[in-house]
Amino acid sequence: MKLYYSPGACSLSPHIVAREAGLKLDLEKVDLGTGRTESGKALADITPKGYVPTLELDDGSHLTEGAVIVQYLADQAPSSGLLPQGGLARYRVQEWLNYIATEVHKGFSPLFASDSAEVKKFATDALQPKFAFLEEALRGKQHLLGDAFTVADAYLFTTLSWAGYLKIPLPTSLGDYLGRVGARPAVQAALKAEGLKA
Repeated sequence: MKLYYSPGACSLSPHIVAREAGLKLDLEKVDLGTGRTESGKALADITPKGYVPTLELDDGSHLTEGAVIVQYLADQAPSSGLLPQGGLARYRVQEWLNYIATEVHKGFSPLFASDSAEVKKFATDALQPKFAFLEEALRGKQHLLGDAFTVADAYLFTTLSWAGYLKIPLPTSLGDYLGRVGARPAVQAALKAEGLKA
């Protein structure tokens, strides 16, 4: 399998999941500015969506959308415990993936797309209730679903880490969460491989 990624983008979450699951994954870096991969391919030729992450499967087909890719990867290594194999617990992880995708990830999007101070203030203000909700959800827990690290934590770590890049203060408990997840060996390895950590 090959993951088309851009350093620190939402493609970081499937990269983390693959490492947590012990899966072999080739990486191909994408320059989002030019839309070309490091081997010179046009990303638009790989996926008409034109963004990362895109996972190339062993049969040459492609899977897109980070929240789907992380589930696919976790299902390739069910013993990893990254995604419950059934029951309500699996739906709880999917519930978190959808929330992170639609509320947190998309909440950050305007901050990358505009230089307008007004847009940035509006988007930053709109993220505050989401941060408060996450703080409450994590109260007394190591991860979103308790003690177990899941694919949802890989995605939340990725999106919340953008706050530092954008200089948006996070509540202390969310900073602590980032520290806990960021200290995991697989996360450290993914960050290093993407050139985000020495």
